[in-house]
Amino acid sequence: MRRALVALALSIAAALAGVAWADPANAATLDQKLTLLSSFTQPTSGSYGAWNSARTNQSAFAGYALDWSTDYCSASPDEPLGFDFRLPCWRHDFGYRNYKHVGQFPANKDRVDSAFYFDLRTKCATYSVFVRAACYSLAWTYYEAVREFGSIVVRAADLDRARALQEHGRGAE
Repeated sequence: MRRALVALALSIAAALAGVAWADPANAATLDQKLTLLSSFTQPTSGSYGAWNSARTNQSAFAGYALDWSTDYCSASPDEPLGFDFRLPCWRHDFGYRNYKHVGQFPANKDRVDSAFYFDLRTKCATYSVFVRAACYSLAWTYYEAVREFGSIVVRAADLDRARALQEHGRGAE
């Protein structure tokens, strides 16, 4: 717990330092942007917290010319079986789009994908223990899709398998 709090504090400090570096009148350098992107795309709670804080205060990061756009989980359900994957998908889009914009995508793809899986598992941990296995199953499917193909395409069979796990878990309640 202490380690997570320290990581969160460091990420927020880095993000706040970034605000001082890059106000709209003074655009960030590529190195500054890469440092900020790295701090926002780590597979940690602190990194997620810093990114989410910046997401809710995007104007403070205007000097970085970040791409905050998202289509959430692309062609796959954003809330498969009721599990809300929108924010993990948004942070994943953020990493992909911004690293592509600065020509640094291949070197950072694996870490962005790992952060995505971390976010999905963190989200799954918020659900009842009885249905968590279904959520983890879907999280793994979404992660494997982006790791292998760079996009999320979930098949009906994937949803059926997770639905069966979900129903089995609910039967134990």
